[in-house]
Amino acid sequence: MQIKLTEYAHGGGCGCKIAPGLLSKLLEDSGSNAMFPNLLVGYDHADDAAVYRISESQALVATTDFFMPVVDDPFDFGRIAATNAISDIYAMGATPIMALAVVGMPINKLPVEVIQQILSGGESVCRDAGIPIAGGHSIDSQEPIYGLVAIGLAHPDQIKRNNGARAGDDIVLGKPLGVGILSAALKKDRLHAAGYTEMLDSTTRLNRPGIALSALPAVHALTDVTGFGLLGHLLEICRGSGLAAEICFNDVPVFESARQYAEQGFVTGASERNWESYGDGARLPTRFPEWKKNLLTDPQTSGGLLVCCSPDATQNILEVFREGGFGAAARIGKLVESDPLVEVS
Repeated sequence: MQIKLTEYAHGGGCGCKIAPGLLSKLLEDSGSNAMFPNLLVGYDHADDAAVYRISESQALVATTDFFMPVVDDPFDFGRIAATNAISDIYAMGATPIMALAVVGMPINKLPVEVIQQILSGGESVCRDAGIPIAGGHSIDSQEPIYGLVAIGLAHPDQIKRNNGARAGDDIVLGKPLGVGILSAALKKDRLHAAGYTEMLDSTTRLNRPGIALSALPAVHALTDVTGFGLLGHLLEICRGSGLAAEICFNDVPVFESARQYAEQGFVTGASERNWESYGDGARLPTRFPEWKKNLLTDPQTSGGLLVCCSPDATQNILEVFREGGFGAAARIGKLVESDPLVEVS
């Protein structure tokens, strides 16, 4: 019997995230971390990982990320989930050193062999990243869940946050948009082979350029685009930095297959929740097509790095991406002095 993992989950990939509006309410009464001076980065600005200084030259970077299946193949699911988790380490400019597995499986529904393939997929990505899976935790759950706790190291002075952007900075995106829309087509058995290949190649490509980018003084802010979509994560940069972003939709890289499916009306429920949570922070052109808005709010699983940098460094940063195998990386806009907002043209 062939197992279709997506049939065992109510959502998939980073589309499983709690909507940003609700998440803010859940965290609004959380206590202060002021008594921990070595905690350089906590959750105050929705950064990709926590950072704790352990010496003058070294900081520990830690994150956890897990979700339900975004694809049916168990090995591919493991690969995507592991790549997505490690991406948060790269997005802070750190080098990963090890991981712990987070495993929740419906033991009475999935064969042992299927679960083993999920774990093997995650292990294969960690080997590619040069790190061990040194342990973890597992539970018997109603839906399949897999991910990692990822740990990395960086120099404290080279940590890149999402609140350091400056007026005049260019905005560069490292991967095309459309993973959520492609996964929606997959769940409806409409995704063609070329679209699946596009999705798999992107979601299993490690965001290694983050290490080199963090060392560049011209890079002022760095994050990755995941469950809240491009608009949501760019708006986090705007609010953290006290700036507005101006982006051109035609400059935003999009998977050609995803564009076609979006025009046909494919969309995820998470995209709609995203817009409800932060739509008041975005300004769209009059008569902006719904499918374009859906792409901008589309939840990205293992999405691309989002870089804010001095304009004179943009070409160099694009070269860093291309040398790392990210040929679709593109400048999509700029940051300007204004109230926090993302304006799309």
